[in-house]
Amino acid sequence: MSQEIKKDDTEALIRKTAKKLFFGEGKFNATTQEIADAAGVNRTLINYYFRSRDNLFNSVFEEALRKEKEKSEAIINSNSSFRDKLGHFIDDSISKSMQYPYLEIYIVTQMNQGCVYHKTENFDENIAKMGTEIEEEISKGNINPISTQQFILNLASLVSFPTCMRPLLKETMKISDKEFDQLLSERREVILSTIFKN
Repeated sequence: MSQEIKKDDTEALIRKTAKKLFFGEGKFNATTQEIADAAGVNRTLINYYFRSRDNLFNSVFEEALRKEKEKSEAIINSNSSFRDKLGHFIDDSISKSMQYPYLEIYIVTQMNQGCVYHKTENFDENIAKMGTEIEEEISKGNINPISTQQFILNLASLVSFPTCMRPLLKETMKISDKEFDQLLSERREVILSTIFKN
């Protein structure tokens, strides 16, 4: 039993370390040895658990995508108000982007190279649900009239653009990582006040 727990712990440690190197530090080409050194394990253990560096990379990437979709669906299907749902989504997205600033860049890069982004089973249903909630907010006078597609574009831009453009924005504004993180931490209220009239 204890040996099984140790195996799970070691595998989880390797995954966590690889995710930090790949998506936290942007070291997409990190070698098996570099991952092993960062995790403090023998390189043969990576081959034992994952067979190759590419398998580990793909496994970590698929896990990150799955968790992102699960969180988004949980927020969409919660009983919170539309404003609170957006707030949770923004908080979660920004928190993730601060921890793994290169994940979204990698997802976009992969899609540009032909990688298929698989929709979840309830994807279309969730978009329709969001559309209904947007229409309700418009009818209440809380937000300006806008299509669901334009709303999604606006939200994605307001949330993701600063992270994807982080190096350029930091250089343009002449600010440090700490100062940029402070700006990101303020995004929730900035975005909500941009979307909602009051």
